[in-house]
Order: sequence, then structure tokens, then C-alpha cells
Amino acid sequence: MRKLIAKTTFTLGVLLIFGNVYGQSASQFKSDFLYRINLIREKGCNCGVKFMPPAPPLTWNNKLQDAAMGHAKDMARKNYFDHTSKDGRSMEDRIVFAGYTFKGFKSFAIGENIASGQTSIAEVMDGWFKSEGHCKNLMNPDFKEVGVAMYKNYWVQDFGGRQSFSAEQQRLIKSGRYRMVQEKGSGHD
Repeated sequence: MRKLIAKTTFTLGVLLIFGNVYGQSASQFKSDFLYRINLIREKGCNCGVKFMPPAPPLTWNNKLQDAAMGHAKDMARKNYFDHTSKDGRSMEDRIVFAGYTFKGFKSFAIGENIASGQTSIAEVMDGWFKSEGHCKNLMNPDFKEVGVAMYKNYWVQDFGGRQSFSAEQQRLIKSGRYRMVQEKGSGHD
């Protein structure tokens, strides 16, 4: 029950932040981001000198949004700007802690864009698409989902992509005739 209350309070806090900052609802915030991202992904674009071909549309993921909000708040409260938290947590640590996990999936990909000082969704998106590395994250076809948060002009955009095993692969795994092998150095178990 305590977890439910905390999650409800966090979600309500996020709704109030989005409503107060943008004068729009959380669903409008999500829709605006998805529209802007997917409009470019549909057409493809240049990221620096490299053309990135069209990519499938992203969908919103609340767990990625929770990870993004946690990092935006942490950067604002501790006055820093980095993909590594002051306590040493990486993007992967924060995303997995928020519940976006890799166990049970055939593949797992994550990425993160951060920004600071922009005052609108249009401004932050323009900046990310003009930056080669950020643009490549936005256009990466391995990413299927996104969650974005803004807190006190700190913006965090977390990406994820997980591919499930096929029904046949799941059947083979359960029967013991198909085995998952961990790559050396992947750090995932």
C-alpha cells in the first residue's frame, strides 16, 4: 500500500509540474513530444553529415518517464549536468531501477538525451535534432519507447527498446531445448 501511495503521489507531482510549467496536461505534454519525434522519424533526417533513414514511431513508456524525472530532479537539486548521477549511478542504473528491465527479453537497448535551460518542447527538440549524438538517439531504430521529463529547466529523454522472444522461442526455452547464453562482459544476468 505504501508503494502505491508513493507512486500515486509521484504521478500527481509529475502532473502538477507539467500543468504548471506548460499550461497543458500531462497527456498533451506526451502527445506533443511524440508528435515532434515521430514526425522526423517518419521522414528520416541528417544527424550531422550522416543521413538517418526513417524509423518506426516511438511509443510513450511511463517507466522511462519516471527514470527521466528522477534524473532531472536530481540534477536540479544537486546543481550538475551529466549522464552520471552525483552518486555514481549510470543511465542504465536509473532506467532499470525505475522498472524498465531486460530480463525475459531477447534484446535490450537504452539511451538518454539531456538538456538544460530550454523553455519549451520545441526549443529542446530543435536543440536535440541539431546535435549529432542526440539526433542519432532520436533516430535509432532499436529504440521503440521513450519517456521525457522536465524539472526546473532540466530536460531528460530516456529511450528504450526491448524485443520479446517469439512464441516458438518461448516454447523452446520452457522445454529446455533452447538456452540463453550471456555474452561475456555484457553485465546482464
